[in-house]
Amino acid sequence: MLNKVILIGRLARDPELRYTPSGKPVARFALAVERPFANQMGEREVDFINIVTWQRLAEVCANNLGKGRLVAVDGRLQVRSYEGQDGQRRWMTEVVANDVRFLDWPKQGQQQAAGSGEGFGTTDLGDEIDFNEDDLPF
Repeated sequence: MLNKVILIGRLARDPELRYTPSGKPVARFALAVERPFANQMGEREVDFINIVTWQRLAEVCANNLGKGRLVAVDGRLQVRSYEGQDGQRRWMTEVVANDVRFLDWPKQGQQQAAGSGEGFGTTDLGDEIDFNEDDLPF
């Protein structure tokens, strides 16, 4: 069996970092991915896909990514169900990421997600890039 998803898109919102009761980090964000074809109006529609990251990758994404950043996500599709507060069964489809590649740099002056101050510096050519290689997810 094969369950593999590769997406390239922009974050639709900042990652949200939480911890499970056992202390494992988990981050969630939505990825805006353009469809490969135009509609009848000549416009390309966008799908918003829920992404979940775990462990160190979750912390790296939460500390270094923000809304609008361009990333590539490699993972697997997961469909799960839960019971809503109204007692109705709900279904959720999401991508559980194994790898998230940063495909751009934060804009100059853009604050880091969660205000951590960690991560990447400015991106103008000639500017020094300040980052810790241990934080890179690849």
